[in-house]
Amino acid sequence: MTKKSKQSADVLSQVKNSNPKIAVIQANWHIDIVSKASISFSGFLTSNGIDSANIHVFDVPGSLEIPLMAQKLAQSGSYDLIMATGLIVDGGIYRHDFVAGTVLEGMMRVQLDTGVPVLSVVLTPHNFQEVPAHMDFYRNHFVLKGEEAAEAALQTLYNMTQFKSEQRLAS
Repeated sequence: MTKKSKQSADVLSQVKNSNPKIAVIQANWHIDIVSKASISFSGFLTSNGIDSANIHVFDVPGSLEIPLMAQKLAQSGSYDLIMATGLIVDGGIYRHDFVAGTVLEGMMRVQLDTGVPVLSVVLTPHNFQEVPAHMDFYRNHFVLKGEEAAEAALQTLYNMTQFKSEQRLAS
């Protein structure tokens, strides 16, 4: 066993033993694309030993509603980690970069205010068009991003277990 695979096995073992509860928030705008991240995220985690009963999916209308749902879930004390996924496109009503910044800033504020990690698979394509080639590309891309978020979730959950097990006294 290589040093890296030993470390990965240790991380996974500690995370599984902590029996984490995970929330997934998915924006329903372009749900046929966005749900691919939720599915691949959950599938990756369960294939690595996380109990599927501990992964809960919550739907919100669009990406702007993600931060409030993340805040409520984090404040509930029921979840060790939250992953949010959405697709923000320039629909001509307002600029998608403003929306994306607002959503990511809100998600960051939630994790800093509550101590519950919030991972983002909220994507903002530069030139998205509702044509078959783009739709297919982003469906596949969200699968990949969901798996990458699951890998990040395992590492983040492991990091968080280190703080739970360490009791430090103020000096």
